[in-house]
Amino acid sequence: MRTLIAIIREVANLFVDDGSLAFAILAVAAIAVFLAIMLKASALAVGFVLLGGCAAVLIENVIRTVRRN
Repeated sequence: MRTLIAIIREVANLFVDDGSLAFAILAVAAIAVFLAIMLKASALAVGFVLLGGCAAVLIENVIRTVRRN
Protein backbone atom coordinates (compact mmCIF):
# COMPACT_ATOMS: atom_id res chain seq x y z
CA MET A 1 0.00 0.00 0.00
CA ARG A 2 2.84 2.39 0.79
CA THR A 3 4.35 1.73 -2.61
CA LEU A 4 1.08 2.61 -4.31
CA ILE A 5 0.83 5.87 -2.35
CA ALA A 6 4.44 6.70 -3.24
CA ILE A 7 3.74 6.08 -6.93
CA ILE A 8 0.63 8.29 -6.84
CA ARG A 9 2.59 11.08 -5.16
CA GLU A 10 5.35 10.86 -7.77
CA VAL A 11 2.83 11.04 -10.61
CA ALA A 12 1.09 14.01 -8.97
CA ASN A 13 4.45 15.75 -8.58
CA LEU A 14 5.00 15.44 -12.32
CA PHE A 15 2.04 17.75 -12.83
CA VAL A 16 2.45 20.10 -9.87
CA ASP A 17 6.16 20.10 -9.13
CA ASP A 18 6.45 23.86 -8.98
CA GLY A 19 3.43 25.59 -7.48
CA SER A 20 4.30 29.01 -8.88
CA LEU A 21 4.60 27.60 -12.40
CA ALA A 22 1.22 25.90 -12.13
CA PHE A 23 -0.37 29.08 -10.75
CA ALA A 24 1.13 31.22 -13.51
CA ILE A 25 -0.10 28.86 -16.24
CA LEU A 26 -3.58 28.94 -14.69
CA ALA A 27 -3.42 32.74 -14.66
CA VAL A 28 -2.51 32.81 -18.36
CA ALA A 29 -5.39 30.46 -19.11
CA ALA A 30 -7.77 32.64 -17.08
CA ILE A 31 -6.69 35.72 -19.02
CA ALA A 32 -7.29 33.88 -22.29
CA VAL A 33 -10.75 32.80 -21.12
CA PHE A 34 -11.54 36.38 -20.11
CA LEU A 35 -10.48 37.64 -23.53
CA ALA A 36 -12.49 34.98 -25.34
CA ILE A 37 -15.71 35.19 -23.34
CA MET A 38 -15.95 38.70 -21.96
CA LEU A 39 -14.19 40.72 -24.66
CA LYS A 40 -15.16 38.44 -27.58
CA ALA A 41 -11.57 38.43 -28.86
CA SER A 42 -10.75 36.46 -31.97
CA ALA A 43 -9.45 32.93 -31.70
CA LEU A 44 -6.14 34.08 -33.15
CA ALA A 45 -5.70 36.71 -30.43
CA VAL A 46 -6.57 34.23 -27.69
CA GLY A 47 -4.13 31.75 -29.22
CA PHE A 48 -1.35 34.34 -29.21
CA VAL A 49 -2.08 35.14 -25.56
CA LEU A 50 -1.91 31.45 -24.65
CA LEU A 51 1.24 30.79 -26.66
CA GLY A 52 3.07 33.95 -25.61
CA GLY A 53 1.95 33.76 -22.01
CA CYS A 54 2.88 30.13 -21.54
CA ALA A 55 6.23 30.66 -23.26
CA ALA A 56 6.99 33.68 -21.07
CA VAL A 57 6.05 31.79 -17.91
CA LEU A 58 8.21 28.84 -18.92
CA ILE A 59 11.22 31.02 -19.75
CA GLU A 60 10.87 32.88 -16.45
CA ASN A 61 10.66 29.61 -14.55
CA VAL A 62 13.76 28.20 -16.27
CA ILE A 63 15.75 31.37 -15.55
CA ARG A 64 14.67 31.32 -11.90
CA THR A 65 15.62 27.64 -11.59
CA VAL A 66 19.05 28.21 -13.14
CA ARG A 67 19.75 31.09 -10.76
CA ARG A 68 18.71 28.98 -7.79
CA ASN A 69 21.12 26.18 -8.72
